[in-house]
Amino acid sequence: MKTKTILLTGFILLFAAFIINAQNFNKIKEDSLLNLLAEKNKAMGSLAISENGNIIYAKAIGFKESSPSIMPSDEKTKYRIGSISKMFTATLIFKLIDEGQLELGTPLAKFYPSIPNADKVTVGLLLSHRSGIHNFTDDSLYMTYMLQPKTRQEMIDIIAATKPDFEPDAITKYSNSNFVLLGYMVEDLYKKPYNEILQEQICKKAGLTDTYYGGKIDPARNESHSFRLTQLFHGNVSTDISTWEKQPETDMSIPHGAGAIISTPTDLVRFIYALFNDQLVSKTSLANMLTIKDASLGMGIMQIPYENKKVYGHGGAIDGFNSILCYMPEEKIAFSYISNGTGYAVNDILLRTINNYFGKYDKLPEFKTYIVNPHDLEQYTGIYASLQIPIKVTITARDGKLYGQGSGQPEILLEAVDNNIFKFDPAGIIMIFHPEQKEFILEQGGGKYTFTKE
Repeated sequence: MKTKTILLTGFILLFAAFIINAQNFNKIKEDSLLNLLAEKNKAMGSLAISENGNIIYAKAIGFKESSPSIMPSDEKTKYRIGSISKMFTATLIFKLIDEGQLELGTPLAKFYPSIPNADKVTVGLLLSHRSGIHNFTDDSLYMTYMLQPKTRQEMIDIIAATKPDFEPDAITKYSNSNFVLLGYMVEDLYKKPYNEILQEQICKKAGLTDTYYGGKIDPARNESHSFRLTQLFHGNVSTDISTWEKQPETDMSIPHGAGAIISTPTDLVRFIYALFNDQLVSKTSLANMLTIKDASLGMGIMQIPYENKKVYGHGGAIDGFNSILCYMPEEKIAFSYISNGTGYAVNDILLRTINNYFGKYDKLPEFKTYIVNPHDLEQYTGIYASLQIPIKVTITARDGKLYGQGSGQPEILLEAVDNNIFKFDPAGIIMIFHPEQKEFILEQGGGKYTFTKE
């Protein structure tokens, strides 16, 4: 599932270029990174790496429960994986295609005729996010019912009530609605609940022991809650102390095939290895999954450019959980990181891990505080716009702190790191202000965007 939690929407994966040389993974370097992030209260989560299907590294940091007492996470702790669930649903759809029960050209009208354009939307268009069906999680009403259970018919009615964003196959636009419908389709054709199908068709074949359709989070079953860093206040004044606040739980009847699975990084790297090594679908079906038309999106899978190679996988975000799964087919290397508490960009953690794997050891991040005179913060305030991206950013100052808020996004606390330089680690955002020019440069995911004060 996709949520609006950062200034720039979307899930960015951008790998720095470096020379690939096979060598032993430096576990001490990786431990140092994760231990530092835990010590500085910057991250909670779990990481796994596999070579040729064998786990070579696994480590968890942080905790899965905070009350009535702290319960630390371990390598078997399970997390909500959000949209990585789409890879599982796509795999099940392609198994049905391999079995001759379905075709990429099968129209949606065969299953759910009440959906707009159902006669023109095909299974292939649903898989590739080219259906035009509106993404129900983008609607403001979604926040009013996300915590409540919904029946299948209620969800179909919600999706059917929305106007299409575009004509089928016109463009590519990510929509959770596509994979909710695909998940229902899987149940219709196998005539079983999604979790039973998941266990029979994927988990047993790939050796996954900690992957299943989620429900109410239960730490007693080694399932993790998600948390968000929040500032503590003394009276009405914010302090420099932050704490992890437990986040609400989306009812898992809602995301279904688009985001209802829970798993571990260890299981995820096993899953993607099995997918790419002929254990789950045919070579033809895998090739179809990897067919990219636009926006780096295939059929239930994403493509990430890397030098002259390809990296495949998916990201996920739901309820404060953030996850990444990726695979390099030529090297048969898989990486997965799931965060249940993000104070440092998940993408940056994975990038550092991949650099480490290939022997490019990045200097450990520094977490230092730069003291700014509260009176100097006013020079940064105002509403800024950019010609590069269609978003406005409002900068405000109060109680000696600087805050940023993108249009349609929650407000974030900006941390001063140097003169005129602020950052927001959870999203990997750096903002460099030029007060004289009445502008700032926003850096994120390798991109640079100039914003000018209106």
